[in-house]
Amino acid sequence: MENIKVIIWGFGAMGSGMAEMLLKKKGVEIVGICDRNAKRVGKNMYDLLELDATQYAPVIITNKIEDIVKEGAADVAILATDSFTRGAFDKIKLMLENKINVISTAEEMAYPQAQEPELAAEMDKIAKKNGVTVLGTGINPGFVLDLLILALTGTCEEVEHIKAARINDLAPFGKAVMEEQGVGLTLEDFEAGVKSGKVAGHVGFPESIQMVADGIGWEVEKIDQTREPIMTNVYRETKYAQVEAGNVAGCRQCGYATVDGEVKIEMEHPQQILPEKEGVDTGDYIWIKGTPNINMQIKPEIPGGIGTIAMCINMIPHVINAREGLKTMLDLPVPRAIMGDMRDLIQR
Repeated sequence: MENIKVIIWGFGAMGSGMAEMLLKKKGVEIVGICDRNAKRVGKNMYDLLELDATQYAPVIITNKIEDIVKEGAADVAILATDSFTRGAFDKIKLMLENKINVISTAEEMAYPQAQEPELAAEMDKIAKKNGVTVLGTGINPGFVLDLLILALTGTCEEVEHIKAARINDLAPFGKAVMEEQGVGLTLEDFEAGVKSGKVAGHVGFPESIQMVADGIGWEVEKIDQTREPIMTNVYRETKYAQVEAGNVAGCRQCGYATVDGEVKIEMEHPQQILPEKEGVDTGDYIWIKGTPNINMQIKPEIPGGIGTIAMCINMIPHVINAREGLKTMLDLPVPRAIMGDMRDLIQR
């Protein structure tokens, strides 16, 4: 059986990380990369990753997606460019119409029916027409604050209330995420950005909340969200951000779902770069009130960068095997690390 062929669209922090991970896996190969950054266009993927690949054919990065997205060119395309379903839709549509399965890192794509039901239905229709599958996933949404919660409720007879928190480090993420979180802004600019929508904060609470509620059969009446700046008292610097003392290092966002007139799902997600600079420990926490009560903690957090990359890579064979259409993490097998040949998981 030939190697599984993969296209990567977007070669920033996530896309390049996916390339590095794919190159360590068996039975899979990268056949094309598209990126709009002029500093990357025309360069060999291996050179940008600082890898010696004299024995391999070069993979030259292009800014013209039509050069690489063609019917039969690949089995899967990984889209690592957008956060919102509406922004990713045309890209996904192009790949589906060329009969290529899609895995998207766009946070809203983890459960697009939550806020974009019409686009979700259209993607499902296009995917089915072309015999392929589309999935949105990542560390969160896609796992920690939704799929992991649902897995834990599988041991419950009754569930009365769910609370979850993810306290994480934004440092692994790229420029787009830094801008969404308001990293580096003054307090005044952050507050203005929240009002204008430029500072989106964490994208994905409606998706995670709706996935959890639909998964256990709760009907959500409304979802409320709050966003607050996390200010830094010390200078912080990462590959993608520099923050002066007194400015914004991240965003604390909360989401609340009302079911039967009361708040039954609470989610908290304070994200900042280098939280250890001011003594903040990272971690993932889930509290389920029910029969039985369940309390789970993971300390430190599951790292967001490698977690998102691994979720996308490890779901490749499951997306290829799935029935055509729009899928969520509720529809596919349990994600797990693939240490053998990826082709062995393909159902022939």
